Amino acid sequence: MSDPSTTAVPVLDVWCDLQCPDCRTALDDLRALRARYGDRLELRLRHFPLEKHKHAFAAAQAAEEALAQGQGWAYAEALLGQVEELGRKGEPFLVEVARELGLDAEEFDTALIDGRHILAVDADQAEGKAIGVTGTPTYVIAGERLDGGKSQEGLRERIEQIADRLLAEQA
Repeated sequence: MSDPSTTAVPVLDVWCDLQCPDCRTALDDLRALRARYGDRLELRLRHFPLEKHKHAFAAAQAAEEALAQGQGWAYAEALLGQVEELGRKGEPFLVEVARELGLDAEEFDTALIDGRHILAVDADQAEGKAIGVTGTPTYVIAGERLDGGKSQEGLRERIEQIADRLLAEQA
């Protein structure tokens, strides 16, 4: 019998491009899932910058720096809320958003120059490709891949069904 205090919570991997309008649309679903499950479901941002979005790779690196500074999701949400602005302003906007959130903007600038987070972004992208991610947002929970790149219709409900089942199995 397993100790309930050591039972891992279900994980929802969210494969995302931080310059993607569809990922911005998915924010409402992610917020609803966090509100419903709290710490009973771990949401993990996974990077899948698409080639068609010029600043997505740098944005993913910046999100990793935000995570290192303790505000990964807040930063990702702030960027996703302004994808058009990122498209217009480019990499200087990544530092601007960090400053607005009270993060160490100079460290963001340095991180984007020295590339300290490139390997983390590359690893996410490689893993995504290996499991069949082709677009964003794509969700993976309990080994099931749900592609939101074409349509997000019904995806939150499917994620909730799987999460509820996993949580019931743990109880």
